[in-house]
Amino acid sequence: MGSAIGDILPLALGVAISPVPIIAAILMLLSPKAKGTSVGFLIGWVLGIVVAIVLFTLLASVIPEQDPDASKPIAGTIKILLGAALLFLALRQWRSRPKPGEDAALPKWMAAIDTMTAGKSFGLGFLLSAVNPKNLLMAIAAGVVIGTAGLTGGEITWAIVVFTLIAASTVAIPVIAYLLASKRMAAPLEGLRTWLVQNNATVMAVLLLVIGVVLIGKGLGSF
Repeated sequence: MGSAIGDILPLALGVAISPVPIIAAILMLLSPKAKGTSVGFLIGWVLGIVVAIVLFTLLASVIPEQDPDASKPIAGTIKILLGAALLFLALRQWRSRPKPGEDAALPKWMAAIDTMTAGKSFGLGFLLSAVNPKNLLMAIAAGVVIGTAGLTGGEITWAIVVFTLIAASTVAIPVIAYLLASKRMAAPLEGLRTWLVQNNATVMAVLLLVIGVVLIGKGLGSF
């Protein structure tokens, strides 16, 4: 189990260190309906992560079991392909970063956050965690790790819980902190939002590059 947890930690961090959902959560916390929309977004974000990791763990579990010491060509090939896809996304992110002196552009849907209801923010959180291509790749890779590690039902559950807690933490922490101390959190949240907006592409490019290389290395080691 320890090996599986170690393998999914960088993947969970890859989901957690996603500037766009963090920016969306911060914008909701600074909006007129801060409490309702931010809590709805957080619930949707967590549920989307859980659905994705459980689904791909179940799908990966149908891969034929092998001797733990034997090579795992199927799982290895999947990891290599996922790693290559992450490298492609890293290149796209790097090319999309703003030029020196240029302000980064936010997605158009963020302009509507001030008018969102709790239900719409829930749907947005679910889509950003469960349908976003980058997060899907992370969930697939984590599902392959967990589903092919030969774990018991209880160990699989713990692995999914660990993945979810880490992946959801960067959205959960500012939301919970704001709910506990809204007045003191307004200024720090605005500063964090500004930094994330300007450095979104660079952060994601470096993150995807590192995780993509790690996945390819893990995949090659499975042969």
